[in-house]
Amino acid sequence: MQAGRMELVTGGKGTSQFQGELFAAPDSGVGAEPVLMALNAEFYELIWRGQKTHEFRRRFLEGRPVRWFVYLNAPVSRLEAVIDLGPAIVDVPERIAAIAEAARPGNGASVLEYVSDLDRAFAVPILHVAEYPGLPAADLRAELGSFHPPQGYVRLAQHPQMLAVCEKVAAGTPVRQLRVHPR
Repeated sequence: MQAGRMELVTGGKGTSQFQGELFAAPDSGVGAEPVLMALNAEFYELIWRGQKTHEFRRRFLEGRPVRWFVYLNAPVSRLEAVIDLGPAIVDVPERIAAIAEAARPGNGASVLEYVSDLDRAFAVPILHVAEYPGLPAADLRAELGSFHPPQGYVRLAQHPQMLAVCEKVAAGTPVRQLRVHPR
């Protein structure tokens, strides 16, 4: 199998050559379900290095694209990125592990261990990532009254105050962007 393609889309003032594509493309996040999920910084960096093209989950939303507001866990502890996800691939654990193995050799075994007790698991294609200056955990607590990093995912349509804070972070100019083309 051929590896996923990546295109770096730079931030900064003005428009990039991909800006029109980003807003017109189906993976632009428009109409996608907004969620907040935490991620460890090591896995976040794998996306930027082109080694992580899917998010693997034991349970997730089905049949729709998702706009993932990324809270990076400690020691980073900040709301820092938005990742546009395609609709989840839902299949038996062995097939989900095969997707993980194809994306990053050696990763299939750990994904299979993570989902092996399930009848079905989720491989969610990563389509685009945008990193912003972000908001540290202390600022999130100050704006919201309290904040605890999510376990699993939080559907932000059910939490309008948190959604507003996430959208405010994403309204800024991205520090860097990457279009990911999963295989």
